[in-house]
Amino acid sequence: MKHKKKQGIVLELEAPMFLHQWLIPLLSFFAITSSSHSLHFDYGQALSKSLLYFESQRSGHLPHNQRATWRHHSALNDGLEQGVDLVGGYYDAGDNVKFGLPMAFTMTMLSWGVIEYGKQIEEAGEYTHALEAIKWGTDYFVKAHTHPNVLWAEVGDGYTDHYCWQRPEDMTTSRKAYKVDESRPGSDVAGETAAAMAAASIVFRGTNPHYSHLLLHHAQQLFVFGDKYRGKYDESIKEVKGYYTSVSGYMDELLWAALWLYKATNEENYLEYVLENAYAFGGLLNEERHKIKQKHMLEEYRSKADHYICACLNKNNMTNVRRTPGGLLYTRQWNNMQYVSNAAFLLTIFSDHLMATNQTALDCSKGQVGPQEIFSFAKSQIDYILGSNPTAVSYLVGYGQSYSKKVHHRGASIESYKREKGFIGCMQGYDNWYGLHDDNPNVLVGALVGGPDSDDQFRDERWNFMQTEACTYNTAPLVGVFAKLNGLEVDQDSLDQPLISSS
Repeated sequence: MKHKKKQGIVLELEAPMFLHQWLIPLLSFFAITSSSHSLHFDYGQALSKSLLYFESQRSGHLPHNQRATWRHHSALNDGLEQGVDLVGGYYDAGDNVKFGLPMAFTMTMLSWGVIEYGKQIEEAGEYTHALEAIKWGTDYFVKAHTHPNVLWAEVGDGYTDHYCWQRPEDMTTSRKAYKVDESRPGSDVAGETAAAMAAASIVFRGTNPHYSHLLLHHAQQLFVFGDKYRGKYDESIKEVKGYYTSVSGYMDELLWAALWLYKATNEENYLEYVLENAYAFGGLLNEERHKIKQKHMLEEYRSKADHYICACLNKNNMTNVRRTPGGLLYTRQWNNMQYVSNAAFLLTIFSDHLMATNQTALDCSKGQVGPQEIFSFAKSQIDYILGSNPTAVSYLVGYGQSYSKKVHHRGASIESYKREKGFIGCMQGYDNWYGLHDDNPNVLVGALVGGPDSDDQFRDERWNFMQTEACTYNTAPLVGVFAKLNGLEVDQDSLDQPLISSS
């Protein structure tokens, strides 16, 4: 039902669109930009809804305080066949498979958002919910890491799962579990899981130091395992190919893990790992720079970050990220919003970094761009998501008046198990629910769907999975940005200052 790529935080850079596509049409552009100033968005409400979404994606035995009440316990025997407890964690999207790599990336991004904007999340009254969302994932990772050199990386099978349309509570498909180990390495999934646990260890350091220490211990072991036994996880777990294929290899995840471990421990050996492997792992391009001093090596990393920011702002001479006529960053037809939400988060972080270090501007090929302009563009992407777009559709489910009512999601599209406990078979879901023209009986609140096409057009149909399927890693980066925007709005109301001029 879907094809997915391994997730990362860097957008693909594609050649600019032809000139006539830039100019479609100018009057529409002015209408969009002028009307957007009159729109008001409740970022606090968007933050609350985005965190609620993760409760809809929970697998396992649901807690007493479960707020997504249309969900019930599911997959309570995961890992039983293999003699390990793998109950819990998250379903990645509209299906019922637990894929370890995107789950880990999701937890890394959620944790990063809390690290950067925890104060704003707390002021919005959502800090407990944010920590609960992270801990639901990291608790599962602790279970899945059963030995220093063993990580269970998938539960369920995409092929059999996609053959059926069933609520997770009714699943009859395979729940076989797949692992990586010394003989079947998976440096990418091990590295990303290490990054997630290291980032989460920072989050829990103040509120739960014992748990923080446990997560850091697992993160360090996973990093050693991933680095010592190198290999792509999709070569060890063939079943993941076509869903989360390791397109870019495992080296970026090892660098990513080392950086998070450095941030969590402040131990120089992790930073040295990143610098020493910069060329060998593809971080740098020039063969002569493998002996360069650390300062210059860090500058090379910085130049890549600068290039990415400039590309998003359309400030490079050649490689810029395309945009729709309505102004949305556009990378590909299938689930484009995953790239938009990640870009918005990174632009926000970068803008904050420039402000914190008193840097007035970033030098791009086509001129300078300041932190306010970078943040303003990030905000424009968020506002587009919430409804400031040519079709006036909110791509965050449950937010606003007009949003996707037919999300491509098994559980949301079938009557809630709590209302109708009658068993729904594998093909029965297709026959009785998938093809219905009615709206989904359950609202997948807070889900960020795949989004519009390159012309800002969106067709809200259950079968249109390229546009109407939502994924956990779409929503995760939004949490931090929503918190930042809500905090600025609160400050603006109290200080009567323009939103963009706030820091």
